[in-house]
Amino acid sequence: MACKEPAVQSKHVCVIGAGPSGLMAARELRKEGHSVVVLEQNHDIGGQWLYEPNVEGEDPLGREPFLRVHSSMYKSQRFVWPREIMGFTDFPFLVKKDRDMRRFPGHRELLLYLQDFVDWFGLRELIRFNTRVEHVGMVNYGEYGKDLRWVVKSKEITTKGDDDNDEKMVEEVFDAVVVATGHYSRPRMPSIKGMGTWKRKQFHSHIYRVPEPCRDEVVVVVGNFVSGQEISMELAEVGREVHLSAKSLDITGGQSKVLDKHRNLHLRPRIDSLEEDGTVLFIDGSSVIADTILYCTGYSYAFPFLDTKGIVVVDDDRVGPLYEHTFPPSLAPSLSFIGIPRKIISFPFFESQAKWIAQLLSGKRTLPTWNEMTQSINDFYNSIDAAGVPKRHTHDIDNFEYCERYGDNVGFPHLEEWRKGICTSTIKNIEANLETFRDSWDEADEKLLQEALQSLTSLNSDHKS
Repeated sequence: MACKEPAVQSKHVCVIGAGPSGLMAARELRKEGHSVVVLEQNHDIGGQWLYEPNVEGEDPLGREPFLRVHSSMYKSQRFVWPREIMGFTDFPFLVKKDRDMRRFPGHRELLLYLQDFVDWFGLRELIRFNTRVEHVGMVNYGEYGKDLRWVVKSKEITTKGDDDNDEKMVEEVFDAVVVATGHYSRPRMPSIKGMGTWKRKQFHSHIYRVPEPCRDEVVVVVGNFVSGQEISMELAEVGREVHLSAKSLDITGGQSKVLDKHRNLHLRPRIDSLEEDGTVLFIDGSSVIADTILYCTGYSYAFPFLDTKGIVVVDDDRVGPLYEHTFPPSLAPSLSFIGIPRKIISFPFFESQAKWIAQLLSGKRTLPTWNEMTQSINDFYNSIDAAGVPKRHTHDIDNFEYCERYGDNVGFPHLEEWRKGICTSTIKNIEANLETFRDSWDEADEKLLQEALQSLTSLNSDHKS
């Protein structure tokens, strides 16, 4: 006698955010038969990829609990990764005529791709735009024998005139909530002596858009990761002097070439203190008198709307406890987070996350026991502590094998070798040619590109058929 398939359960699910991860979650949830509502604070889909040129009124250091501006994209920003490894596996990010056809296009090209994705799968009808989530809380936590449900309070913002906003609060109950708000909005700020009393201009790269406001200025850029390096190069074209303050003065060959080319761009050690007269004092005793300090110091996880009675907390950028960076054991699977991991090939990972969440909610799959999930989390925390990895890097995956093991939860295909090869090759090219890597690559890359094009074209044909 054949075993019966488990009865599929249809849940009423709220997805918070209509960026790439939220859109994929919506598609997979609906595919599993769930009722889906996506709440999006902006006027369109895209999340980070919906460029917002107007940052007037945003706190320059990001100290407000609710930020007005979500996107941290600056005007000239181009992808760090080539388009071949971006995009979802069953909806390739292919070149389209009369659009940005470069391998490393600008941010608008990905927004257009996401709009194509939404239109193809008919997702727009699920999304409520201009809707800001104010509160998410448990309805019946602790009531034995009852499935956990969530109350979501949101504000629908409609503009009547230039300065007159009419805000209407809406309260709804859902069986499950998927948090897909991203992690490139909330500025992560350093603690530097004198920051609070420094009288001149200082702001986080979250609100950097164009270099023109810094024309002819002496600018100190804090942070020597990708955004700090690229914004420094852009500022060097208009600024009098640009001083890039880094934790380490060990630099790549690519950055050395940049410093040789831009004579007004200088590498500096960490800042020791800021003085009221505009002096920036570095730990090696050197100093400059600056007009502006720009903090390219990264971003923090923040969920100001979420009330889990202390079950899920953000501690030095560790969101936890989360089983597989996705589920809090005590609240799973009714509460999940999609898009938390960093340093991954993100779109395929979002896909595998979304499938797992949707199938767990429908009852097709089950999670391990609370004890097993908790033990797994503790083992993971202990392993990164033993390896000397700071807590703030808990969600930095940087590991192809982990992504593949994760996908195994739903039988998601492993990453193609060409995708891994292009990723590795791009990292090497960035290190060697920081300023030109987007527009030049070697013969080995050409072979990978041919393989990628064949694979993606085939996928696209299957998808359209």
